[in-house]
Amino acid sequence: MSHRPLVFVAGLTLGDYLLWNWSLSGDHDVLAMAAGLTLPPLALATLSLLVLSLLRMAARRARSIALLRPRRRAAAPAAHPPPLLHAPRAAARVAEEASSRASSGSRKLAA
Repeated sequence: MSHRPLVFVAGLTLGDYLLWNWSLSGDHDVLAMAAGLTLPPLALATLSLLVLSLLRMAARRARSIALLRPRRRAAAPAAHPPPLLHAPRAAARVAEEASSRASSGSRKLAA
């Protein structure tokens, strides 16, 4: 997003304000009236473009932070890693599960 419209409208607003101020102090009534009538819409346009630019900047910053968070989580080690089973315990657990499956299968056949 380019900031050119904001800079352009802000420059017009500042120029209009300076022209209005100069024409009021120099007794240029028609010029003061014209500059005074265009000043509020220009100020409103400048303010709205400024708010829009700030909101876009905040959204871009939030999006970049959201994109960085998963990378940090993936790179950081886990706080509580899963417990590792030792080989004898794992073998005992597998043998126990196999024997329970075999005994439950034979009961079904006997019944």
